[in-house]
Amino acid sequence: MNAIAVLRKRPGMVSDESKPDQPLDAAWIVLEAANDLGDHATVEVCRRVIDANLNGKPALQSDLHIVLDYFR
Repeated sequence: MNAIAVLRKRPGMVSDESKPDQPLDAAWIVLEAANDLGDHATVEVCRRVIDANLNGKPALQSDLHIVLDYFR
C-alpha cells in the first residue's frame, strides 16, 4: 500500500471523496482509543454520537467537535 492510500484512510484527513459516515467511523475509532486510555468523558461523547447516528438523529455539534478533533 502506498503512502497516499494510507493517508486517505486516516480519520480526520481531508480528501476528495464524500464520506457521509466520517463522524460515525471516527466515533468508533475514538471510542476504542478513549476506552484504552480510560477517558470516560470521551467514551460517553462517542456513545452519544453513535447512538444519534443509529437513531437517525443528528449528533450535537459539540460532540462532533470532540470526536473529530480527538487526535489533534
